[in-house]
Amino acid sequence: MTQENRYFYQPSQGHGLAHDPLNAIISPRPIGWISSKNARGQRNLAPYSFFNCFNYTPPIIGFASTAWKDSVANIVETGEFVWNLTTRELAEKMNQTSAPLPRGEDEFAFAGLTPVPSQLIGVDRVAESPVNFECKLTQCIQLKDVNDQDIDTWLVLGEVIAVHIAKHLIDDAGIYQTTLAQPVLRAGGPSAYYGISEDNRFDLSRPLLNK
Repeated sequence: MTQENRYFYQPSQGHGLAHDPLNAIISPRPIGWISSKNARGQRNLAPYSFFNCFNYTPPIIGFASTAWKDSVANIVETGEFVWNLTTRELAEKMNQTSAPLPRGEDEFAFAGLTPVPSQLIGVDRVAESPVNFECKLTQCIQLKDVNDQDIDTWLVLGEVIAVHIAKHLIDDAGIYQTTLAQPVLRAGGPSAYYGISEDNRFDLSRPLLNK
């Protein structure tokens, strides 16, 4: 492909397209469906598309929030949060929890979801979700740009201290079946999501170096 056939832009000067392509290029992305609770015990539940896993041992997951939102404030107050897996069956309810409710209003109730107590922390899980991670805050980092200027975006990292998995998602060999849960992934544009299936699967083994 020649360079003449490439679209080029500098993000600091705008992309010149109908929608920022960054989210569409870095996609699909798992959804950070984060439940939290403030110091007064008020619940919050919100989805974040900037989410992923960052370490095996100890397991560290994290999400980024553009602006200091209720989830970030709650987690900093209490040091705890839960990640809840979003499935195709729960996609519409997950989307409802993105509504800009006033601080302190309960997104569980608003979306018709069932809160269930966690085992090791004081934050409720989404009962309808087949996988939940109970997490303890490890870091809350304000991002900076190349000029060392603070950005109004916060990266929240937490250690997974307890895991809940619906038993039907684990096969007889003890392997978690990713597609059986029908996870929903965020894609580009203002409204695009994707699912995955076994038809999309291919396998690669890591190369071994001869010594």
